[in-house]
Amino acid sequence: MDGVRVLSIATNVPGPVAVARLVALGASATKLEPPGGDYLAFAARDWYDALSAGLTVTSLDLKDTAGLASLFTMLSEADVFITSHRPSALARLGLANEVLRSRCPQLCVVRILGHAEPHGDVPGHDLTYQAEAGLLAPPALPPTLFVDVATGDAAATAACALLVQRARSGQGGVMDVSMTAQAHALAAPRAHGLTSSGGALGGGLPQYGLYRASEGWVAVAAIEPAFVQRLAAGLRLEEVTLDALERAFAARTAREWEAWGREIDVPVVAVVL
Repeated sequence: MDGVRVLSIATNVPGPVAVARLVALGASATKLEPPGGDYLAFAARDWYDALSAGLTVTSLDLKDTAGLASLFTMLSEADVFITSHRPSALARLGLANEVLRSRCPQLCVVRILGHAEPHGDVPGHDLTYQAEAGLLAPPALPPTLFVDVATGDAAATAACALLVQRARSGQGGVMDVSMTAQAHALAAPRAHGLTSSGGALGGGLPQYGLYRASEGWVAVAAIEPAFVQRLAAGLRLEEVTLDALERAFAARTAREWEAWGREIDVPVVAVVL
C-alpha cells in the first residue's frame, strides 16, 4: 500500500487497530485526536504506543471552525478516511456522507459503527456487543476485546476494498463496518453448535480440550486422524478418552508436555495464565 494516505479521527480501539493494519501494509497515516487525547493512551499506554507506531499523531479540535477547515484541507489530499463517531455526531461536525462525497470525491470512507444503519446512533462498546451475540459467560468479563480487534481488522479490509473499487471506477466511496455484525461473525461457531457445550470443539471431542498437568494446564488440539493416532501412540493409549487423557497429562508439567508435542508433531501447548 505504498503511496496510500490514511487519515483517521477514530479513537479507542477499532480505529487505531485498523490504521495500524494499513500502516503495516505500507500506507502512511495521520491520526487526529481531540484536545483531550485518546482514552486508550490513559488506559493502556503500551498498546496505544504500539498501535501509534509509524503514525503522525496530531491534536485537532473538530468543533472549532479553524480545526474543521484544517481537516478538510487534509482530506483533500487523503485516500482513506476512517471514523468511529456515531452518524449524528458526524453530521453535526459537517462530515455527513453527502458532504464528504461532494467535497472529497476521491475519498474512501470507512465508518466504524456500533450497529448498522438505521440504528447507527445506538450506543455500545465491546462488552455490550459481545453480550448481544451470546459471547459472555457472566459474571466473568471477556479476557480480551474480541469485537474491537475484529472490527479493526474488518475496517482495514473495507478500506482495501474501497481502494480497489476506486481504482476501477475512479470514484471514492463509503463503507460502514458494524461492530454488532463482527460480534455475530465471531459467535458463528458457537451459534452453529461447533463450540457450544458438547459440540465437537466444545467438549465433544476428548482430543480437543484443556487438561491439568502436574504443573499448569495443557491445550490439546488433535483433531485430524493423523494427530489422534500420534497422540494415542505417544501416550500408549488403546483408546483416546477423556479419562485416559486426564490421567496421562497429570504425569508431567505443562512445559514438558509442550516439548513432547513438538517431538511427536501433535498440537499440545502449555496454557499461558
